[in-house]
Amino acid sequence: MCDQCGCGLPGELPVTISNHHHEHDHGHDHSHEHGHSHEHGPHDHHQEHEVTSAERRTVEVRHAILEKNNRLAERNRGFFHARGLLVLNVLSSPGSGKTTLIRQTIRLLQDRLKVGVIVGDLATDNDARVLRESGAPVVQINTGAVCHLESEMVGRAVQQLDLAGLQLLIIENVGNLVCPASYDLGEDLRVVLLSVTEGEDKPLKYPPVFQSANAALVTKLDLATACDFNHAAARANLRKLAPAAAVFELAAKTGEGMEAWCDWLLGRQQTVATRDPLRA
Repeated sequence: MCDQCGCGLPGELPVTISNHHHEHDHGHDHSHEHGHSHEHGPHDHHQEHEVTSAERRTVEVRHAILEKNNRLAERNRGFFHARGLLVLNVLSSPGSGKTTLIRQTIRLLQDRLKVGVIVGDLATDNDARVLRESGAPVVQINTGAVCHLESEMVGRAVQQLDLAGLQLLIIENVGNLVCPASYDLGEDLRVVLLSVTEGEDKPLKYPPVFQSANAALVTKLDLATACDFNHAAARANLRKLAPAAAVFELAAKTGEGMEAWCDWLLGRQQTVATRDPLRA
């Protein structure tokens, strides 16, 4: 994952954050060229040996790769808590139905909660435009080629969001079941989707993200029969990896299971709303 392979190292790729009024580009190009030419004659072996020995020195780096991200995530969390916001980090593989789920959640909660959305994608604002049709305030983050959202991106996106009266903030992460699992964004709840089209063994193939879930949603339930989806096996796999997570089976398009999901969100938001912001 990013904390091991280095694909999440900061400052390498431009990130664009925009809503329907503002667009900000932050790009950084760095070019460093170092040319070295060394010629060694027949009597330079001792000097070459000294250089090689110097290059073998070991330097210990004790700072965690994700230290900065975690520090900014705590800043985000304090900001959210002070405003009584319930914040979800929604993760899944591409095509599992995140955008449809969020759109229907907004529709069902519109008379009970004011919802805002931050959308993460490598490119385009297609999902953001769909979600804006619900009337909710939406900010788009385009990561370029970064495979996940980071807490700094979310912190900047929140500054573009209309927070007036907002009670629930949904962060739609980049479609990816690997690297986003490592990145705390300052959320209250991590929600992980499993589409019936992906197979009931998906949690076993991607354990870290499912182990971190506070809620696991089995989506596209209306396609379960066509996909020969094994409900019992899926639930057993989810329970094995995330025994404390709330599990919902639903179909956002047909509405099946959506009320139970929304009722759960309402209960969690009420808990957040009564939290003492000075202790958050």
